[in-house]
Amino acid sequence: MLPAHRLVRALPLLLCVLLTGCAARPADTAGPDVRRAVADWSRTPPAALSGLPLDDWAYEVTSVRRDGVRALVRARLRYRLAGYDTAPGGSERELALERDGGGSDGGGGAWSVRSDRPAPDALPELWDQGPVSVVRGAHSLVLGGSGQSREALEAIAAEADRAVPAASAAWPRPWAGRVVVLVPASLDRMAQLLGRPADAYRGMGAVTTGRVGAGPGPADRVVINPEGYAELGGDGRRIILTHEVTHVATRAATSALTPLWLSEGFADWAAYRGTSTTPAQGAPELARAVRRGEVPGELPRAEDFAFGGDPQALARSYEGAWLACRLIAERWGEAALVGLYERAAKEPLATALPQSVGVDPAGLTKDWREALREELGQGLR
Repeated sequence: MLPAHRLVRALPLLLCVLLTGCAARPADTAGPDVRRAVADWSRTPPAALSGLPLDDWAYEVTSVRRDGVRALVRARLRYRLAGYDTAPGGSERELALERDGGGSDGGGGAWSVRSDRPAPDALPELWDQGPVSVVRGAHSLVLGGSGQSREALEAIAAEADRAVPAASAAWPRPWAGRVVVLVPASLDRMAQLLGRPADAYRGMGAVTTGRVGAGPGPADRVVINPEGYAELGGDGRRIILTHEVTHVATRAATSALTPLWLSEGFADWAAYRGTSTTPAQGAPELARAVRRGEVPGELPRAEDFAFGGDPQALARSYEGAWLACRLIAERWGEAALVGLYERAAKEPLATALPQSVGVDPAGLTKDWREALREELGQGLR
């Protein structure tokens, strides 16, 4: 994730009314007719998804509750974006069904789905927020939420198409070489997709979601904050998307062991790589602190990257992480930085650093602090 100030999913759902004073039948006692209706529903993805390259669209029923002519189904939706997801992703859904032409005892006509929405404890999909627009780029698939103009989505696709080769140049390891970008209608809609308060993403341009480690799975999604992204200039948008696409590229080589300063710093290093951006230009908050004599005593910790606190302190953490990765690449070589990233996902940093760079954490910290004083200690007022 990268703060925007650094450069700075619905089918229209019918209301499902459940009878609350009646005794519902236990799970899975409604017979095959309800499940058959869900299977029929599975054969046709929602109209809101027209144009998406969908594959493996299916609902797996996990529970059924019936009250007369109504039924409530819990199901796991599995689907795959063809050409992007190497395995289906999942979404917990709640489907409300009614029996057409039946009597109050539930006998009679056929069951049909009346609504399909996220389960109470599940996150929504982009299409739950309205019709989805689709723009395909050379290396990207951009999915826009309700209200996003095609012009805006095409511009994001063009920027993502530039970010993919930049990330590949910095990360010379096999990866898919393509990216899925979600552009919800607003910051609030973005927060709904991610399951956190909007304030957690205010001031950010984009975030990347996905699971770390190797193996087949759904592709990472880069989720744009349309409000923060709109505040960026051309350079800022390039930096933001290259940073996030680099997270996608390095995901298979990232684990819970990977230090956040290395993950975030590498993504920034990839974004600034090949540009003329100086340390003072790319790290203004940290530069101001260094000139006040406030040189950080250690590399940024994981908690230093938490959002919702002091934005200047957060910026200094990202900037310091970038400059640590920049130092490694310039002093020991880009291959050493890439090798460190790979090793740090498999073994502690105290082991990975000497093996890939030749110094221990204390030595790297000392060299990093000296570089901060030399490169940021003067030039800005």
